[in-house]
Formats: sequence, structure tokens, C-alpha cells
Amino acid sequence: MTTAPHHTGSHHSSRPATEWAAARALAHRLPAPLPAESVPLASAAGRTLAAPLVAAVPLPGFDNSAMDGYAVRGPGPWRVVGQILAGRTHAVAPLVEGTAVEVATGAPVPGRADRVVPYEIADRIGDVLRAVPGDRRHIRCAGEYAARGQELVPAGSPVTPAVLGLAASVGLDHLTVRARPRARLLISGDEVVHAGRPPWGRVRDAIGPMLAPLLSAWGADLLGPRMVGDQPDWFAEAIADSTRDADVTVVCGASSVGPADGLHASLRHLGAVAHVDGVRCRPGHPQVLAQAGARWIVGLPGNPYAALVAALTLIDPLLTGLAGRPPADLDTAVLTTDPLRLDERNTRIVPVQRGARGLRLVDGAHPGYLGAAADADALAVVPPGWRPGTPVGLLTLPWQVGRPPGPGLPALPGWVGSSEARTGEADRRIPL
Repeated sequence: MTTAPHHTGSHHSSRPATEWAAARALAHRLPAPLPAESVPLASAAGRTLAAPLVAAVPLPGFDNSAMDGYAVRGPGPWRVVGQILAGRTHAVAPLVEGTAVEVATGAPVPGRADRVVPYEIADRIGDVLRAVPGDRRHIRCAGEYAARGQELVPAGSPVTPAVLGLAASVGLDHLTVRARPRARLLISGDEVVHAGRPPWGRVRDAIGPMLAPLLSAWGADLLGPRMVGDQPDWFAEAIADSTRDADVTVVCGASSVGPADGLHASLRHLGAVAHVDGVRCRPGHPQVLAQAGARWIVGLPGNPYAALVAALTLIDPLLTGLAGRPPADLDTAVLTTDPLRLDERNTRIVPVQRGARGLRLVDGAHPGYLGAAADADALAVVPPGWRPGTPVGLLTLPWQVGRPPGPGLPALPGWVGSSEARTGEADRRIPL
């Protein structure tokens, strides 16, 4: 493993660990965006535009009525000479002075029309129409919203439902977007069980079920997760095998320097470059961001809450960078309560709830326990030297801001109840 110069350092060497904000910025800045591809609108939701959204047709495509009523010419009264409904596809004769046609919302407006008189202010007796003068035309002119060839949404923007509707309205059937990053979880540890009640001396995996929906919500396509024991050869083989098809391999556990932590030796075996090796934050200090060619390896701590902090620190911005999106600015709020132990060197990531007077800490946060995070509205980023009453940044999880966690997620191969336990993908897992 090679350690990148200047901006990183191993938490078990003389080089200092990376500051939290710097680690997050590096994770976004270092990866090159993934290649562009053209996909149908139905497959583009949640992707990132690799090219601007450009109107193929003007919008509106023709002069049309913004209201149900009458298109009129001249000051009135008018003689109603016809009716035009939405969906008409042949030309409409221009109006002459003193005439009107009844129009539906969205219907073509005849040439030379001065305005549309809405039903609400119209007075029609037979074919004679009267109305008070108005200062609004209620006519949407061709190209008023968008001209043909006009750039409407820049590259790097997320494809939201509104962007999809806009694309359809200007005649597009496909969008040019970034490929989705392919991500795989490697769940490490001889002590980990993946279903049921763990026997004495073993622990239930909490990180895999937590990370899978996070990765999906952050825009990754999940490849089949794999379990790996603590044996060095199996560990190195699992990482090397994953990098053959995964843009991002997330190693859960084994990122520290204990006797069973094999990530660093595996990275050396791969010849990977470590851009981040330890982050000055609590919890989540032993986290790693490494690069092997065009592939990325992220090492997370084995404690569940610490792993969540590390995922927000490195994986979220890494996936954003691979998607070609700009980094998101953190919202801020005032942290009003002060049971927090001050730290002059490390960034603290703490669960908080919103209140009428600001943020308050959620009690019971520990690196190995997710209860406080499960009860939180956000995670507050408390910088070194913070003082009570000053603003802090906020990390929000997808479901905490109303976004669904993504499509249905596959069970881990080999887990009890997994339909993949009998598939070829399961056969490739590394045995415990």
C-alpha cells in the first residue's frame, strides 16, 4: 500500500490523520466522473446529467390558451364564430375584427387574437359575447418558456421527477447521464453472523443492513455482497476479486490495526494508494480511502455507529464525485445543549434532534450502538474548538429528508433466507 503524499497519513504512523472536512473534500474531488450513457426517461430518475438538457422543440410549440374562454379580436362586443378544443392538429384561421372563438385551455389560439376572455368574466347571449376590458392576455406564445436548442438544465444536475417531466415536455425520449457506480459490501469478521440470534461470543451484523439502503439511496447499483473471514489470504482475495467489477468496494471492519484487521495488508498486496488513512473524528477514526487503478476501496470501522459516520464522511462524497455532481453544502443550525465533551483536536459527529430553540443531543450515542442514531433527525458535525450556542453542520440521511431508501435490495449471498444462496453469485463468496 502506498500512502499518498501531503494530504493523508496513517493513523498508525508518524503522519497525522486527515482532518474530517479535508477527508470529505478529497473523497469528492479525487474520482473522475464515470462515463456517460444515453438512457430512456423511465430509467433516468436519480441519475446525474452528463450533458445539458437541451430543448428539442419550442415550448409551447404553438400559441395556445392559458384559460377556458373565448379568443377575441378587437374591443368588443364580438360574434362567436366557432369552437377550438385542445388536441386540434390542423391550422386555425386568423380572427377578423369583432369576432371570437370559444377555446379550451391548451387549445391553439387563432392568429391575430388580442386576448382570451375567461368564462368567469364573459357574458354570452346567443352568438354575441361581451366582457369588460382586461389587462391580461391569457395567451401562451410559442417558445415563450423555451426555444428550440435552449439549454434548460446544466450538466451535473440530478435527474429529479421535475427534470423528467421537463425533458418530456420539450420532446426528449432519452437523457445523457452518468453511469451508476457499482458498489459491493465486503462484510468481514469471523465473529459475525448474518441472521437470527447470535450465540455467545458472536455478534449479529448491523452494518450490512444499514449500508445497503444508504448506498442505493446515494445512487449506487449494488452488486452481490460477500462475507469474508479474518484469514489474510481470503481477505486479500476477496478485495482483489471485488475490484474486478465494482467501482467501489466497501470493506466493513478490519480498517484498524488489530491482529484480525487485514485491510492494510490487503491494500499493500494490491498496490493500492491510500489517500486517506485515518480521520480526525470521533467516532469513526479508523477509516480508509484507497485507490487501485480506477477502482476505489473504502474501509469502515467495525462498530456500527462509527461505520455510519465513516460512510457519511467518505462514501457519500465519493459516490457524488463519481456521478459528476458538485458537493452538497451542509445545512447549519445552533446546538443549544451542552452535555457534549469538548474536543480541541477532533471533529465530533453526534446524533441530534430538532427543537423550537435549536438542536439538542440525543442521549446514548456509542460507537457500537445505533439506538441514538435511529432516534435522531440528523447528525451534527461539531468541529474542534466548538463552543455551545454556535452553529454546527448537519449530515442528514436520505429517509430523514423524505427520500425513499431506494429499490428493493438483495439479501447477502449465503445468508439464511437468501434466494441467492443457490446462485452462481453465492458460489463466488469467500468462505469463513
